[in-house]
Amino acid sequence: MFQIEEDDYWTPPPPITYTTEEVEEFEPEADMSSPQIYSFGFDPITCHAFNKDRTKLAISHNNNEVNLYAFKGGRWELTNTLSEHVQRITSIDWAPNTNRIVTCGADRNAYVWVEQGGQWKPNLVILRINRAATYVKWSPLENKFAVGSGARLISVCYFEQENDWWLSKHIKKPLRSTVTSLDWHPNNVLLASGSTDFSARVFSAYVKEVDEKPAATPWGKKMTFGNVMAEFVGGGGWVHSVSFSSDGNKLAWVGHDSSVNVANAVNNNHVATIKTNFLPLMTCTWVSPYSILTAGHGCCPMLFRYDDSGNVSFVAKLDAEKKTAASKFNAMKHFQSLDTKAQTHEENVTSVNTIHQNTISQVSIFAGDKNNTAKFATSGVDAQLIVWDFKTLESSIAGLRI
Repeated sequence: MFQIEEDDYWTPPPPITYTTEEVEEFEPEADMSSPQIYSFGFDPITCHAFNKDRTKLAISHNNNEVNLYAFKGGRWELTNTLSEHVQRITSIDWAPNTNRIVTCGADRNAYVWVEQGGQWKPNLVILRINRAATYVKWSPLENKFAVGSGARLISVCYFEQENDWWLSKHIKKPLRSTVTSLDWHPNNVLLASGSTDFSARVFSAYVKEVDEKPAATPWGKKMTFGNVMAEFVGGGGWVHSVSFSSDGNKLAWVGHDSSVNVANAVNNNHVATIKTNFLPLMTCTWVSPYSILTAGHGCCPMLFRYDDSGNVSFVAKLDAEKKTAASKFNAMKHFQSLDTKAQTHEENVTSVNTIHQNTISQVSIFAGDKNNTAKFATSGVDAQLIVWDFKTLESSIAGLRI
């Protein structure tokens, strides 16, 4: 036998150590221009809303609770849970100036939440509906809000100081089906709605108890409560989302037929429509005077443009789809999958090539406004909330004039 000398053993080198200064020097800086991704478990995010300075977040996970988060140390930390509803919450809106939260749900109720000493207390809302409440939106002055419902009506709610509750007035005709989306005109009076009767409409929601007499707009002069200022009927799908432009003169809406539509009140309510080959769109908002941001079942935010000649065109997908790298063929997985699922392992891959892995249900402006958006946020069925840098995305699209 041979004999191993002591010098033949390999001695590992001493561990490398760095000073604090050297570690900071080698640490790469975070790329703040890339999307900021936040995961909230596994349950779908039905709806979300931010407070004014975007340091607090309210979301509902397809149940009867609203979870409130505060942004601390680069992450969202749970601070409160609002649990007055007894059925699934369908919509949330957070008033930026009064700091009040309004929620509505399938239990046919809505609540206005007011923070008192770190706790959130609900105020009673008299909706007077016999079907689920589907969508809620504060008016720009935050002195009233509107609630759409499956009862084929819109409840416009305002506060009655004497009884300490929120009363409602109903807009009924000519609604013929569930109201899916609402948006307020900048003048605090006109209200746009989308519904499952394939129609988008503009109503007057003038409430004499809280509103001053409104001035005429390109949508019309007669603004008695419930008056139909404009009605756009047609299309091949439910209207899922509506959005007024920053000046209130244009109305955009998207539907289940994968179309993007814009009506221009200055141009005799002319409607421009583009039918796309994408999966159905669920949400939209204006991000500049000529740009419309949409998202939906395609799991990817997309940008459309409305030009001066009155046409709508597709600009780009804002989440570049990446091709997955080809994996090495594995014979065992291949035949195991054929034996158990009657399909190959490659066919069983369910991930998509976008950051969102399922339907985007809501898009909201995170920084800026409808006239000049700097960042926007998306949430969806994959339980993710993502904040996108719109200005960086805009600069990466060659030749785009926003």
